Amino acid sequence: MNATDILPAAWTENMILVDAEYVDRVAFDLIVNFGRMIGRRIPAADLARWIDCVALDGGMKPAAEGEASTTATTVVMVHDVKSPWLENFRPSAFEGEISGKAFSDNLGEFSFIAVSHEGLSTKAEMIADIAEMASMQKEVRRLMIVADADDPSAIDLLRNRLRNADDEKRITLFAMQPVAGGNFRQEILGYSLMNALGIRADEIK
Repeated sequence: MNATDILPAAWTENMILVDAEYVDRVAFDLIVNFGRMIGRRIPAADLARWIDCVALDGGMKPAAEGEASTTATTVVMVHDVKSPWLENFRPSAFEGEISGKAFSDNLGEFSFIAVSHEGLSTKAEMIADIAEMASMQKEVRRLMIVADADDPSAIDLLRNRLRNADDEKRITLFAMQPVAGGNFRQEILGYSLMNALGIRADEIK
C-alpha cells in the first residue's frame, strides 16, 4: 500500500498526521514516569482531547462563543500492520473505534483515517509521502505532524520532503525535544499528551 491509496477523497483545511506507535510509546513513558512522580494512577489518554490540543498548538482557533465552527480536519494515523490498537489511548482500536469515525466541537469536525503500514516502503517514508502531498494541496492550510522523532532518518525524510513547501502553509512538527532545521514550526509533544492524560500543572510543581 502506498500513500495515495489512503488519502482523503477531498482535502481539508487542516490535516493531522500521526505515527501511531511513536505517540503511543511516548504516552506510555509519561504514564509510567508521572505516575511515580505524583503518586497516583494515570489513565489512558483521551484521544479526542489530545487531537484538540494538537490542533490548538498547530494554530487552529476555536469558534466564537455561541457559534459553530465549520472547519474540517482530517486525522491520518499510520500504524504497523501487527498493531491493531493503541495501548495507551481511549478509544484504542483502529478498526471499529477510530478509522472512519469523527467528532465535532468548537474547533470543527475531525475525521479519522487509520491505515496499517505494509509493503516496500517504510512507515517513515509513507508519513513523509503523505506530508509532502498534503503540503502541495492548495486546500490544506495547516499540517500537523507527529513523526518518530527518535528515528533521525524519519526526521531527515520530512526535512527533505517539506523543504519546498509553500511558506504560507503552517506546518508544525511535534516532538519531545526540539530538532535541528526543517521548513516547519515545532511544538513539544509532551504538553498535549499531559493534557490528554489528565496530568495537572499543580501536580508536578
